[in-house]
Amino acid sequence: MFRIIDRYVIRELLLPFALSLAVLTFILVIPPILRDAEELIVKGIAWTTFLHVLVLLLPQALALTIPMSVLLGILIGFGRLSGDREFVAMQACGVSPFRLIRPVAFVAVLATLATAHQIIVALPEANQTFREITFNVVANRAESNVKPRVFYGEFPNRTIYARDVVPGGWREVFLADTSQPGETTVYFAKEGRLRVDRDKRLVALELTRGTWHTTSVTRPDVYEGGDYDSTIIHLDPNTVFPSLAPAKTEREMSIAELKASIAAGVALNDPGHSQRYMIQQKFSIPAAALVLAIIGLALGVSHRKDGRFASFVLGFGVIFSYYVVLWTVRAAAISGRLPAGPAAWIPNAIFGVAGVALLFWRAGSPDQPIRISIPAFWRRLGTGDGSSTESVGGNGPASKKVVLVIRVPHLNLPRPALLDLYVSRQYLRVFFLGVFSLLGIFYISTFMDLADKLFRGSATSAMMVRYFFFQTPQFVYYVIPMAALVATLVTIGLMTKNSELVVMRACGISLYRTAAPLLLFAVAASAVLFGLQERVMAYSNREADRLNRAIRGLPPASFGALDRRWMIAQNGDIYHYDVFDARRNEFHQFSVYHLDPARWDLRKITRANRVVLTRRDNSGEGDGQSEAWVGSTGWSREFSETIGRDVTKTEVKYERYSERTLPLEPPEYFKSDEPDAALMTYGQLKQYVAQLQIGGYDVVPYMVQLQRKLAFPFVTVVMTLLAVPFAVSTGRRGALYGVGIGIVLAITYWLMQSVFSAIGAGGLLSPVLAAWTPNILFAAAAAYLILTVRT
Repeated sequence: MFRIIDRYVIRELLLPFALSLAVLTFILVIPPILRDAEELIVKGIAWTTFLHVLVLLLPQALALTIPMSVLLGILIGFGRLSGDREFVAMQACGVSPFRLIRPVAFVAVLATLATAHQIIVALPEANQTFREITFNVVANRAESNVKPRVFYGEFPNRTIYARDVVPGGWREVFLADTSQPGETTVYFAKEGRLRVDRDKRLVALELTRGTWHTTSVTRPDVYEGGDYDSTIIHLDPNTVFPSLAPAKTEREMSIAELKASIAAGVALNDPGHSQRYMIQQKFSIPAAALVLAIIGLALGVSHRKDGRFASFVLGFGVIFSYYVVLWTVRAAAISGRLPAGPAAWIPNAIFGVAGVALLFWRAGSPDQPIRISIPAFWRRLGTGDGSSTESVGGNGPASKKVVLVIRVPHLNLPRPALLDLYVSRQYLRVFFLGVFSLLGIFYISTFMDLADKLFRGSATSAMMVRYFFFQTPQFVYYVIPMAALVATLVTIGLMTKNSELVVMRACGISLYRTAAPLLLFAVAASAVLFGLQERVMAYSNREADRLNRAIRGLPPASFGALDRRWMIAQNGDIYHYDVFDARRNEFHQFSVYHLDPARWDLRKITRANRVVLTRRDNSGEGDGQSEAWVGSTGWSREFSETIGRDVTKTEVKYERYSERTLPLEPPEYFKSDEPDAALMTYGQLKQYVAQLQIGGYDVVPYMVQLQRKLAFPFVTVVMTLLAVPFAVSTGRRGALYGVGIGIVLAITYWLMQSVFSAIGAGGLLSPVLAAWTPNILFAAAAAYLILTVRT
């Protein structure tokens, strides 16, 4: 039966544990929310399916965050008891740290059972169900994967281009069919759509009101073409919905399936190191909650007021150290250098022994901070040869050095007041602690996701380090708003709880003046977000995606100019080539499809076996030298219509040439990357939108993305303005209550941003409102609270 002190300690631990669990889990779920939510909503997927997918992400996150939250919850809860000197009162009443093991063990055992359920029962089923749902849902929505004015080449030997995407299909469609060797058939259609019958496993492209043209590479004088009211082009159904469900990996296997895999591997002389380790890890990871609880108890029990922050930082150091040892041991176990079964328990043994020793040491000296001794020779470095120096006012010999004093004129420059420095110091400490802590969570979760690739040899350590380096800007972009929100809530909340704001008001200092440094920091954070977005993330995200695909063994994405084979000219024509040598500015097998944009039809084809950029001397004309694209060994075929009394005839004019100047864009145009709103700066996207508007294209989705690039960096300012009155109103209930409110606000903002962006991309809301509505709503709430709170 629990006594009063046990129930009191459990209550103190449960709230920070729950808040830590919510924060860490939310941080791990942010990337899939931002990556998938808007796309799934635009595709028209049911909300129930979308929520089901998000719920399936929780077991994988909870298996990681529950043990972490045990440690952080104990540190935060005991940190408050230490700061309020309650441990001094407990020790005066004869309560030792060992007496606190009972309530701590109760919380740790519950966390262990919850983690075991997640890893052994929920995680395998959830991971497999998540993969199957996304596998099938995305396949069924393949029609929506075609984006406006972007070449889509996921169907083998077929490339689709649509000028506009509407519900239920596409408008002004271009299709290139290269399924027949040596032949290319292009289709132009007013409308098109993808017909999918999953029950009958039928997939077909339906094009209406258009023309088709077939040319041959080996026989350029042969041509076939015509028009149609409707045509059906059948596709391989396995390209849309493969017949086989995604295979289970070891993480998706149950214990029985892992044992069966080991038995099956015996016949193949497979020792099954990975499967044996995975079985033991399903039990060792839940036990980590008990180990981290012991360490948290040892670090959290302190008589010093600064024990809260020091132990909190040490707690994250313990978490990082634990998972580094865990994955190092795993690599040795899978490779056979350590026995697979016992290896999974080595981290628990190491940190368990360290935790018990630390707990005994803390029980003997609870008022002492944790110190790390510096070697003696380091301490002597500051004194040169190790000799001591005498003070000026001591009994030693007086210094004979001449001191030159230079008086500098006093300049009355504006500088921060003492209050500003005090508030800034409190804010920055929490802010940077939040940034580094949340970054650590991202690093740990990402490493756990990719660790198997490293241990199996499909990735090297250098690739992993480079991937983390290029992925860090995106992680920072995620965590800065959250860290700014929490730092503001904690700073103002602690000042409210300690009655410091009351003293400031008594001295004539208003809340607005007190919060001025926080607002300046929020503006600076917004500038950092915008700078990352404009100067860093476009390049770093491309490199991170390339490395991620290389690590996972996936084909590279078609980001770069050298990866593209289809392009749109500035005047709307379509380019196609087999090879582009960017260093020599040379194309091979180059084709130009000249279009009539008013009728969306083909008016001319120009083909050249080789196109080279050459320099020409125009000195006779007074223009000096100029560059021009020259095509060699090619042909052109021009189409014209002759309208008779009852019928319209199409005449085809065929012409061969050995060399011809082609009016193409400069080389930089072909070397530039394919436009992608997520990987463009604000200026690049604005220029791209302007070009699309001139061509009469639908630019609503791009306008939403353009406005979001301006709106999102202001989230730190809006959140800070909202957090200040919230912290004043709830500060008496403690800083953790404010952190809980911060979590709710952050989740609400992220979801609102995704939902309104999807609504705007669908044309149901203007792009400006779609991007700025979350900021406007939160700013309005902040204005109301600021005007009504006691200042």
